[in-house]
Amino acid sequence: MVISLNRRSKIALTVALALGLTACNDAQSKTDKPASTEAAVINTAPDKAQAIAFINDAEAKMAELSIESNRAEWIYSNFITDDTAALSAAVGEKVSAASVKFATEAAKYANVQLDPVNTRKLNILRSALVLPAPLDPAKNAELAQISSELNGLYGKGKYCFADGKCMTQPELSSLMAESRDPATLLEAWKGWREIAKPMRPLFQREVELANEGAKDLGYANLSELWRSQYDMKPDDFSQELDRLWGQVKPLYESLHCYVRGELNKEYGDSIAPSTGPIPAHLLGNMWAQQWGNVYDLVAPDNADPGYDVTELLAKNGYDEHKMVKQAEGFFTSLGFAPLPESFWARSLFVQPKDRDVVCHASAWDLDNLDDIRIKMCIQKTAEDFSVIHHELGHNFYQRAYKQQPFLFKNSANDGFHEAIGDTIALSITPSYLKQIGLLEEVPDASKDIGLLLKQALDKIAFLPFGLMIDQWRWKVFSGEITPAQYNQAWWDLREKYQGIKAPVERSEADFDPGAKYHVPGNVPYTRYFLAHILQFQFHQALCETAGDKGPVHRCSIYGNQAAGEKLNKMLELGLSKPWPQALKEVTGKEAMDAKAVLDYFAPLKTWLDEQNTAANRQCGWQS
Repeated sequence: MVISLNRRSKIALTVALALGLTACNDAQSKTDKPASTEAAVINTAPDKAQAIAFINDAEAKMAELSIESNRAEWIYSNFITDDTAALSAAVGEKVSAASVKFATEAAKYANVQLDPVNTRKLNILRSALVLPAPLDPAKNAELAQISSELNGLYGKGKYCFADGKCMTQPELSSLMAESRDPATLLEAWKGWREIAKPMRPLFQREVELANEGAKDLGYANLSELWRSQYDMKPDDFSQELDRLWGQVKPLYESLHCYVRGELNKEYGDSIAPSTGPIPAHLLGNMWAQQWGNVYDLVAPDNADPGYDVTELLAKNGYDEHKMVKQAEGFFTSLGFAPLPESFWARSLFVQPKDRDVVCHASAWDLDNLDDIRIKMCIQKTAEDFSVIHHELGHNFYQRAYKQQPFLFKNSANDGFHEAIGDTIALSITPSYLKQIGLLEEVPDASKDIGLLLKQALDKIAFLPFGLMIDQWRWKVFSGEITPAQYNQAWWDLREKYQGIKAPVERSEADFDPGAKYHVPGNVPYTRYFLAHILQFQFHQALCETAGDKGPVHRCSIYGNQAAGEKLNKMLELGLSKPWPQALKEVTGKEAMDAKAVLDYFAPLKTWLDEQNTAANRQCGWQS
């Protein structure tokens, strides 16, 4: 399972400002159209006083609009009707219009010398747009229409089998997670990608228009704009990603080699060759982005840890409310104040029987202060027990930075918010389960390999996918990948980073990138790669603060207030400082470092290499 951050509601399609909602699970969101707006006209050369006045005005108006949009989106998500959708869309248009206006105006002050705080706020306003509209009103309207069409094509997508049964993407994904019939898997894989073919000309035109909008804001193209949001030069950020991938690539290659070998045992050479890239339909996921659903095919002998958290929850009388209460107890054990009474009165824990709601797990901050909530249709399972801890990680982050100015009410970079939730989830170890009375005895270390492999199939398998999505988009935005190369370049990058190949011949008549929501939905994806690196760096540093001397994969920071104090110092900064300074508060270092990932999975890496050597497997996939 990927827990991911869809940082804002899609209310404001182009906005990355703090609008309160934190939605998780790599999910698709409702999309609304950005409204056209007239650029502000400045008749004289801007000066410092004008720039500061503009920043203050923009910040105040965006803060006010954020509360209005948060409430409209909360109502829509909890009472899905045509009327609430219309109300949400109307507010979304207001937010989008304001965001475009302020970004365009901020660009005009780019050369004004300001103090560090106002310089940072101005940069946030200028670079916050994900899909900047051109100044030409007709092109602005065209971009909005295309964006809506792309999301509609994805959202309405279905594939109908020969027997007449039609399936949506979630249903097809469930089929791919459960089926072990290669023919069925292949048909579902191919069928879903048919919905993306009509997207191709729309996406091409969208890129052209958004690039024009980026140039209006002073960027060379949309790639430069997207990469400019990380407190470093865009090209330096790209090099940073390459460095981090280089650190974890050997671990991924060992995992890839082992899984490919086990799939070969299951399916044989004709379906799952023992060398080269793995066919993309065999890994239990529509996009081969996580492989946890094939754990039963690749699990080592004697991997059962001897307990099932879902069964333990039932045995100990945990209902939905008690599951959330226990997750809150994790944070209070670290020294954080309890959640406000309004959280318990206003959150949604159980799927209502009388109305439609968006069940997708999400964390909300409705008033930029204390009105924090979660919304999810909790299932009494081990998975949702972990997700709840994750969601509250977002809530406690939101509350920690509530004293910051509005434009700084956000995470240090877009990977941090997601990483915090996952950092907390990494502490849901057997020792934590014993501390809270769910487990009587912690299994011995012989069971660690199975637990680590299960985690690696999701977290390590995801890393190259989390990286390559935006590698492809940035090259498209910059023109390095031309429209005539869209699909070939997509599969070239998937093979380069993931060692995955299409199970059947693909051509430029296809548009396989569009089969992944975040491409037609214009949701940046590098944040998920960063979160998968940062969570282990945070976890290791906090375990060291807590004085844990054991293997880092067995550590839980539950009950350690020294770790909680260090974590809170970073959370309170929000977006007010460059992310390296925020990172230093927890780790003592200003650089992201994937060594913590390697340390966490070190026993598994040794085991994987032993298995691959014993089976005389030829690792790697380059021909």
